[in-house]
Amino acid sequence: MALCAVFLTAGVPILSFPSQTLRQQKDSSPPAIVQPGAPGMPTKTLPPSTRGTLPPRSPADVEFMQGMIMHHQQAVEMTSLIPSHTENKDLHSLGAKISNSQSSEIRFMQRWLAARGEPLSMSMPGMPEMDRSGRPMALMPGMLSAEQMDALRKSKGPEFDHLFLTGMIQHHNGALVMVKALFDTAGAGQDADLFNFATDADNTQRAEIKIMETLLQKKSSEEKQ
Repeated sequence: MALCAVFLTAGVPILSFPSQTLRQQKDSSPPAIVQPGAPGMPTKTLPPSTRGTLPPRSPADVEFMQGMIMHHQQAVEMTSLIPSHTENKDLHSLGAKISNSQSSEIRFMQRWLAARGEPLSMSMPGMPEMDRSGRPMALMPGMLSAEQMDALRKSKGPEFDHLFLTGMIQHHNGALVMVKALFDTAGAGQDADLFNFATDADNTQRAEIKIMETLLQKKSSEEKQ
């Protein structure tokens, strides 16, 4: 049994507990939950019953994620044609990079939507060509038309290389338009995960556009020789 000593100071009893007992009492107390204050304001200690909640989102956040999933899916479909349509090593390397990164981003966006109880698609259930209002599904900015995709599938070799690069540059520029529209919408893009994702996507797309423009210039120079 732990013992304690009692001291009297000015007639007031003071209990002195062994250090082991104090450590046990300290360890058994729940951790403090502290909410940072605004600039210049003090922090606030919250009760132990406090539970974390997801930050508020705007309809534009949901629409951006749903639209970008569809946008990314077409990019992955385009890269899937590379192995059977060209022997260009630069394109094989670029295609693998785009496919891997955008497939990973699709999974992230699906998790983000699912965690918030939102549909993973903008389309009507069971009717992928219709949106949820019953209207024909519109393409996201920069997405290739059905005719462009058909031409890409039918091409081979240098022709495929050219159509792929010009098409993917168009596609990437469309993604930049989507990111800008998100951040131009009042109240949108405030979620930290979404903000980081959209910012990273913007940077990645810009870098890959430069790579593809360089490949087009290289291809043009080779054809002139």
